[in-house]
Amino acid sequence: MPSSWAGPPSCSPPGGCCSPRRPAGWWCRVVEGIRAYLLIAGMWIRSTMAYRASFLMTAFGNFAATGFDFVAILLMFSHVDRLGGYSLGEIAFLYGAAATSFGLADLIMGSMDRLGRRIRDGTLDTLLVRPVPVLAQVAADRFALRRLGRITQGLLVLIYALTAVDIAWTPLKVVLVPVMIVSGAAIFSAVYVAGAAFQFWAQDASEVQNAFTYGGVTLLEYPPTVFAKDLLRGVTCVIPLAFVNWLPALYVLGRPYPLDVPRWSAFLSPGVAMACAALAGMGWRAGLRSYRSTGS
Repeated sequence: MPSSWAGPPSCSPPGGCCSPRRPAGWWCRVVEGIRAYLLIAGMWIRSTMAYRASFLMTAFGNFAATGFDFVAILLMFSHVDRLGGYSLGEIAFLYGAAATSFGLADLIMGSMDRLGRRIRDGTLDTLLVRPVPVLAQVAADRFALRRLGRITQGLLVLIYALTAVDIAWTPLKVVLVPVMIVSGAAIFSAVYVAGAAFQFWAQDASEVQNAFTYGGVTLLEYPPTVFAKDLLRGVTCVIPLAFVNWLPALYVLGRPYPLDVPRWSAFLSPGVAMACAALAGMGWRAGLRSYRSTGS
């Protein structure tokens, strides 16, 4: 590194890595983590695309398997006109928003549930000795491009809902739809990281993690009016999954939320996502510090 370069006290010059002489700042660590994630994910993508026919078949299989959830909703509406007071188009809007958000999170962070296996067999140790953030390595491990099938299926249902439902559009509602999807993906990603952090103590609790990820998206695909008030309080105030799609989507649809919450709470999804990410990051660092290997 040239001695004449003068930059921020904890970051390297543009295009370089963090200086080994100085402790890395949080921004530098984030940039390095994203760079490492993209490199590892790119490696797995190249490996996947070496067998294009296999990739297309698995992506279509993922698309079809996740589509059965919406087929079940269609079967329900073959016998009823409304479910919980909601029409098929309105439920499709909830379904499409939740499925797309979760699909993005599953694509980016879906490999986090492998952490318990790595802790149990001791292979996590190999990640600790590499000069790359452990979180980036675990998240990008076996990056599965086939998960694009879930995102595609969710987007198609969302597009159908937007054409089927008569929404009184305003500029605020137009902006809220993409913000809702991105914020929902961030919330689900935080749940993935928090669940992985819990596995440092539980050793292998991937099913507990799946209860809040896959179980959470299944919950959000249906209207909140079909669930008990205590459950709604839990997913609003304790594990804030309601901010993934229920609160912002009901504002877009012009529907009231079953709980007595202010209407402006529909715009809190980005703030909730950042809070969840911060808490999940704290949990991850605490779990990583407590890791003591397998002893073998």
